Amino acid sequence: MTEQVPRDHKARRLEQRRPRRLRDVHPTRRGLVLAWWGFTATFAGLRLLTWAIHVHVAGLGNVRVGGVHIHHYIWGILALIAVGACGLVERSPRWRMWMGLAFGIGLALVVDEAALLIELKDVYWDHEGGISVAIAIIVIGVAGSALTLTRAPRTEAETG
Repeated sequence: MTEQVPRDHKARRLEQRRPRRLRDVHPTRRGLVLAWWGFTATFAGLRLLTWAIHVHVAGLGNVRVGGVHIHHYIWGILALIAVGACGLVERSPRWRMWMGLAFGIGLALVVDEAALLIELKDVYWDHEGGISVAIAIIVIGVAGSALTLTRAPRTEAETG
């Protein structure tokens, strides 16, 4: 005689097998997931872009204003300021997603040049520039682990 498995248990098992999509993530965590993705993709893209500029790929170059090189941490700080200002006035799940993505991108722009900010000189391609890479890898690992190992807050419908 086979034991009957409760119907909701079967449904839960089937749901666990299919790949999760962003819309499956609890609305309060979507911004965090997008921040993590935005940070990771932006950091990787920045490293590729700056390497291409460093090896003089045609058509690519540093952003300059009046002969002064504008480092990309400036754009990151501006993005973080914008996210902070939006976060003070808007808390809807849709805005939270966009703010999370913008936060991850802005943070990557700053962290990619953390060594420059610490040394107060352009050490991007020097040995000290590895500090930025190390910080980024730690951020990616810790944030990814935290997202994986923690759960979204339970709603009353789930607990009751």
